[in-house]
Amino acid sequence: MPLPETDSPPDWDLAIRQVSRGHEAAARRMVEDLYPQLLRIVRSHLPRAADEEDLMQEIFMKIFSKLDGYRREQPFPHWAARIALNTCYDQLRRQRVRPEFRFADLGEEESRFIEETLSSSASQSGSEGPDRDGSEVVERLLASLNPVERMVLRMLDMERKSVREIMDLTGWSPSKIKVAAMRGRRKLADTLKRLERRAVT
Repeated sequence: MPLPETDSPPDWDLAIRQVSRGHEAAARRMVEDLYPQLLRIVRSHLPRAADEEDLMQEIFMKIFSKLDGYRREQPFPHWAARIALNTCYDQLRRQRVRPEFRFADLGEEESRFIEETLSSSASQSGSEGPDRDGSEVVERLLASLNPVERMVLRMLDMERKSVREIMDLTGWSPSKIKVAAMRGRRKLADTLKRLERRAVT
């Protein structure tokens, strides 16, 4: 009895040729194959769900319009991921970035999370509430950084990517990545120190 057929990896060269010739089925298949990877990038760097679909449409419009510029110097999914990251970066630059993370901006649950985390007498219980509130606090902290710092720290410290991987994805130089990481971490450390002083008073 023959084994059931399984989906084979996409033939990107063939897909690019077909899409460039206006093959609609190939374009749909390209979107389906790339969509999960690119959606993860969008959700990671632009977590507000209201922006997701519009941004994904913009990303695929850029991918299709730039297919002739793909030089095969890197795998096609990496090339598409770079377009997605740069589109997220452009969107973050268009958004207003908060100049400072203030304790007064927090809700009651988030304030309690900060106080419990930073205070020496903090409760160490493993309830789900602090984890959820902690995630929201992290997002607020990251949102206080400029777009480059925010994206670099998310990739380095949360996604555990190397400087080399970030270079490949963004096209940024090693010095730009390292300086952004240093400045972003310094800003977050200063913010946490202010919150710590507030929590223990």
